[in-house]
Amino acid sequence: MKVIVCGAGRVGAQIARRLSQEGNEVTVIDQDPALVKRLSDADDVAGVVGHASHPDVLERAGAADAEMLIAATQMDEINMVACQVAHSVFSVPRKIARVRAQAYREDRWSDLFRREHMPIDVVISPEAEVARVALARLASTAAFESHGFLEGRAQLVALHLDSACAVLNTPLRQLTELFSTLQAIVVAVRRGDKLIVPEPTDQLYLGDDIYIVAASHDVQRAMGIFGRESPPARRVVIVGAGNVGLTVARALESDPLGVRVKMIERNQSRAEFAAERLSRTVVLNGDALDPALLDEAGVGEADAILSLTDDDKTNLLACALGKQSGCGLAIALTNDAVFSGLTGALGVDAYINPRATTVSTILRHVRRGRIRSVYSIGEGEGEAIEAQVLATSPIAGRRLREAGFPSGSIVGAVLSGGALRMPRGDMPIAEGDVLVAFCLRDQVPKVEQLFRVSVDYF
Repeated sequence: MKVIVCGAGRVGAQIARRLSQEGNEVTVIDQDPALVKRLSDADDVAGVVGHASHPDVLERAGAADAEMLIAATQMDEINMVACQVAHSVFSVPRKIARVRAQAYREDRWSDLFRREHMPIDVVISPEAEVARVALARLASTAAFESHGFLEGRAQLVALHLDSACAVLNTPLRQLTELFSTLQAIVVAVRRGDKLIVPEPTDQLYLGDDIYIVAASHDVQRAMGIFGRESPPARRVVIVGAGNVGLTVARALESDPLGVRVKMIERNQSRAEFAAERLSRTVVLNGDALDPALLDEAGVGEADAILSLTDDDKTNLLACALGKQSGCGLAIALTNDAVFSGLTGALGVDAYINPRATTVSTILRHVRRGRIRSVYSIGEGEGEAIEAQVLATSPIAGRRLREAGFPSGSIVGAVLSGGALRMPRGDMPIAEGDVLVAFCLRDQVPKVEQLFRVSVDYF
């Protein structure tokens, strides 16, 4: 597939790199020659220096025969115009744009991105994606990552194993025998710096990070088995009244269980802006690194603190102070991988990387075949993929053990005939089934091929 990526920043570069590694023909456009050179030198990616929305620049990038354009520059308007030009001048079939300004996302302007107006097939809002991830973390407070699949029927949750885990040093096969009614399976283990797909004979050890795919109704039970009780957060402190903080606060206000929310915002005018738009949230104006203000916000008695400002250092330190005060869960927004690596040392329970969430969302719309959802693990080390089996997919009509899933991949759940089932080797795979599979990065293309549409399908 020939793809044009507009923007060689963090998001654009990672998208271009990933698509290139998977065998796609990728060209990246950016106004900064250094960024273009760095990316084209390090990866099998062509580069064009110029303004991504200019027709002549898009022409040089090969838009005339491109199958997809992904606009991920820092400017919403450039992204939107690039998609418009790609459609009107070059008839590019599929166009994806990152749009950050919330004004474009309001319901009353919902017709803006219709084909006859601004022909963008998929609009990605990083703030909305980050808010969604933050809310998922609050629903499973013991998990440091969480993502829903199969329309909410299954979840991927990531847990850190400590001494409270009663099943350490137990082979996974034995766990299946001990908890035969549990609809959950360990699909990946991070031990030190290495991420692996475990075998049935593998054991779990103290300090491991594990990734589980579980039926939603069994998530809490599965977490309890691994020593991680996870009551939902009911008292929450949010640091930062930006778009992400406001989105999270609004969602929590609408929670039927009545979550109590307090928000801290350093900028007075922004604090007033937030207070006007929130009904039940108490908004405090001040510095979240001031222990006295954190005490006024009741962070010591809170179930969770979420620091969602645009400053990584503030987010990490506010979370560290919150944990020191006795807060149960601390989640920090971090854009820089260097700061993400400090979360453990500071006692921060989890971090959210906007770039990683945006990349995962974009990849969901890039995948071939019937790929319905993609969730990226770490810095793209592995992916959880939700995909539908078509009549002409190579795995249709085969039993799971004969389907050809490569080493370094595993099926975590199957939705068949409307029922969620845990995978077994003798399980038949039928047309219309939807599978959740986990695979390491180098196995992604092979797993995708198992769900591909044959030519005779058309």
